[in-house]
Amino acid sequence: MPDDFLEHCLQILEERGVRLEDIADCARYLQADYHVDLTAEELEESVRAVLSKRETQYAVMTAIELDKCAEEGKMSDKYLTDALMRDEALFGSDEVLAYGICNTYGSIALTNFGFIDKKKYGIIKKINREGKNTGRCNTFLDDVVGAIAASAASRFAHRWKREESE
Repeated sequence: MPDDFLEHCLQILEERGVRLEDIADCARYLQADYHVDLTAEELEESVRAVLSKRETQYAVMTAIELDKCAEEGKMSDKYLTDALMRDEALFGSDEVLAYGICNTYGSIALTNFGFIDKKKYGIIKKINREGKNTGRCNTFLDDVVGAIAASAASRFAHRWKREESE
């Protein structure tokens, strides 16, 4: 059953234009100053590990469903729909959902998330821009993708440090 959830999450992310490789590239960006020769491929294992956690899977499913409901006009609250479609800066619940993913990987994941959320690197920049310039809603998606990348980078850093000390 867990593999079904992982594959489902990879599929719905891809349907929204996000591939595993895109998230790994963002994780590499977060580690590039510390590991100059690191490739995105080396971080794909960490991205998969983050996506293998049930908490992450539910966050991904929730984020995408909320974005889709807003863009399809299926929410009953017009003020909420409007806030999501505009990616209202004071909304904040999108970041709170992302924090749940980061909390599994410690304070480094949270600081990584804040950094990449501000910088809007790679696929995060693309989906954020798409959410602001088209009829598509990506209010939750960009933050969840950023949290997965931040957590994967944190996981890599912790594992690398442990292996280095052994």
